[in-house]
Amino acid sequence: MSSTTVLFSPTSSSLFLTKPSPVAKGRTAAAAAVRCSSGPSLSVGHEEEGEREGVAMVGRRRALASAAAAVCGAPVLGFAGRGLAATQGLLAGRIPGLSEPDGNGWRTYRRPDDKSGGHGVGWSPIIPYSFKVPDGWDEVPVSIADLGGTEIDLRFANPKEGRLFVIVAPVRRFADDLDDATIEKIGNPEKVITAFGPEVIGENVEGKVLSTATAERSGRTYYQFELEPPHVFITATAAGNRLYLFSVTANGLQWKRHYKDLKQIAESFRVV
Repeated sequence: MSSTTVLFSPTSSSLFLTKPSPVAKGRTAAAAAVRCSSGPSLSVGHEEEGEREGVAMVGRRRALASAAAAVCGAPVLGFAGRGLAATQGLLAGRIPGLSEPDGNGWRTYRRPDDKSGGHGVGWSPIIPYSFKVPDGWDEVPVSIADLGGTEIDLRFANPKEGRLFVIVAPVRRFADDLDDATIEKIGNPEKVITAFGPEVIGENVEGKVLSTATAERSGRTYYQFELEPPHVFITATAAGNRLYLFSVTANGLQWKRHYKDLKQIAESFRVV
């Protein structure tokens, strides 16, 4: 009776499943190496010597690959419910950017310089941005099927407190000859929220803007808005050839309980 061995390589973050080959004596056993990669699917490679082993062995290889996929998604090294790739920050487009909590329990996120992204061939790298969140907020993968399209650069959420996302849009969608854009060049606060608010909440903002403020941080201007309904803070600014929209939102109960923290998150947004 044949046996199967599962080997884990900590240096390569790979799982190796080995199974003795049923081929004729003297031929080297086949091994399927399954790597929990950063891509959207598992990469399966086979190293063999000798002749092909027939349909039955292919079926067994597929079973082994499925088992490895289950292992990749199973708890690893005590991280319950999280695969090793997620634990190490190796998911596609997800690079760690969170600091350790400060004395008040808040973390600072800074967009990594080498994070994948950008919108279109020939675009310059995205100028990094940062913001602060209380401990317990985590990055949420952005799907290519997201209603916000490729312009949603990042999502974060805490299921008990609220959620946020960052839109990074090309300025040339809205104005020509603004390769070194500022939010003032794009328009005044009323023009900006009227034009771009619908991209955040999915509907016209008329009658929904409760407050508007302007803040200057390190020489850059930020427009800050509070809308209702839905409950949302929006911070807008521009840098390089991009417009940045930072949205912090929550349901009614979360808004009531965590309003102060949600507002602090929204006001912490900076393009660095």
